Parts: sequence; structure tokens; C-alpha cells
Amino acid sequence: MGAPRGVVFGYHNVGVRCIKVLLAGGVDIALVVTHEDSPTENLWFESVASLCQAEGIPYITPSDARAPELLAQVQAAAPDMLFSFYYRHMLPASILEVAPAYNMHGSLLPQFRGRAPVNWAVLHGAPQTGATLHEMTVKPDAGAIVAQTAVPILPDDTAFEVFGKVTVAAEQTLWGVLPALLDGTAPRQLNDLRQGGYFGGRTPEDGRIDWKLPAQQVYNLHRAVAPPYPGAFTEVNNVIYTIEKARLSKHSAGSLPPGLAVVDNCIFGVCGDGRMLAISALRAAGEPISAQQLQASLTARVSTH
Repeated sequence: MGAPRGVVFGYHNVGVRCIKVLLAGGVDIALVVTHEDSPTENLWFESVASLCQAEGIPYITPSDARAPELLAQVQAAAPDMLFSFYYRHMLPASILEVAPAYNMHGSLLPQFRGRAPVNWAVLHGAPQTGATLHEMTVKPDAGAIVAQTAVPILPDDTAFEVFGKVTVAAEQTLWGVLPALLDGTAPRQLNDLRQGGYFGGRTPEDGRIDWKLPAQQVYNLHRAVAPPYPGAFTEVNNVIYTIEKARLSKHSAGSLPPGLAVVDNCIFGVCGDGRMLAISALRAAGEPISAQQLQASLTARVSTH
């Protein structure tokens, strides 16, 4: 009996690492379906297309996952199984019917189903998340759980840092269960959709700060969208300021109103519960803003009212 044949839909670091696991596990990858690389994104994650070029794996970058020609190419590859590792398009039923299909999701299902699971987990202050390999169904993130690995979310972790952990968890999850998956003995666990919830994609506008919220919630927002994501932002005097680095402050805000403030030549974000974020890096129009510059802007705002 020859090596099991696989077709992989993959992108991002998770795609790269999991393809490497399949290769190490003896899977013959007949075809990889990925996305065109974006220069703005490849600054901070690896390229599946480049890996395929290095390994001599045929790959394609269709714009439409529902295109008949894509279905024909997947069928022609005659796979024993399909894998989806951070591919960004939903796969239609016609493709899922070609062979048993498995998806790697960046949370501990059934928690944080849907888009941007790492960002949502950080935003909600979750103490842990992880990676889950599950059977694919037409309904997203709803199939039976095959294996999962948990990772901690520490109190000051940003989403980018957590994503690094989730990438390793995805690799570990697939590596641990792959032999059982290939010989047909992999476990199946109910993915109880009554638990957890489904979350949609996030846009840069979702990073707008409401300073009336408690400091922990504002801090969670900062951590969830901190660079290389667009960042949490606020608008003062028609200038948009984006927080690059911040921590919860041990100091009380006293009588300061909610919003940006400068105290003892340091920048703070005053929140609705009287606690503050100590902001160590703030930007406007992509340029660093000093405490003195911010103080001048705040003073100008006061003098014009």
C-alpha cells in the first residue's frame, strides 16, 4: 500500500508548520491550495507558496473556492483525505465530499468558533486557548473534535504572542494524532455547539477605545489588536492616536477624566473605573508621539473649548 495522499488548503504559519508535519508523517501531498502572498502580511508570517516551491509540491492560488475547476483539480488529485490549515475561504460541500476532511482551528473548540479566534480570546480575557483539529462540515467549526492542545494566555500576552503559541499547539496537535488519523483509529469527541459561541471577523474600527469602560477591558482590547494588528486607537482634537505598547498601571487616576492624559511626563489612558493604562509607546499617523507632544495637543484642545 502506497503513502496516503492528501490535498491541503493552507495559509499562514499554521499552514506552513502543519504541511511540514504531514510531510514528516509520510503523507504524499498531491496538491496544496493557498492564497496569493501579500507583502504586507509576509512581514510577520511565513509563506505556504514558498514552502511548496522548496519541497516541489504542486500548488494553486484560486480566488474562488467554489469554482468548478478547483473541484476538478481536487478530484484529479485523488486524495485519501483533505486538510485545511488556516485557509481563509469556506470550502463548499462538493469539495468536502471528495474525501474525509479535517480543519485546524485556533481555539479550544467549541469555544471561540468562527473568525479571528485568538484575537477574540484575548479580547474576552480568556486564561487559555489552543488549537483543535476537527472534522470539517459545511457549518464552520462544527464537526467532531479529533484532537486539541491548550496553551496559556498570560495576563500581559498580546494576540500576536498568543498566536505564536497556538501555531506550536497546532503542530503538536497534528503530530500527536496523525498516526491514528492515517490508520483510522483517531478518536472523535462531540463538538458541543451549546457551549462557547460563534464570532465574526474583526475590522480596524473595532479597535476604537471607549475610555468609559473598566481598565481591564480597555487593556484586553489593546492586547487583542496590538501590532502587527492595526492597534487600539482613540481620537483627540481630530488626531487619531494608536497605542503601540501599554500595561495596566498600579496608580489611581484620581480626579482625571477618562481619556488620554500626561502625568509626570508619562502618558496614561484613564478608564471608567478610575484605573489607568500606562502607555509606553503611542503613535499618530505612524509617527511616535512623546509625552510633551501629547501634552501640547491636550492643552490646545482645552484652550479651544
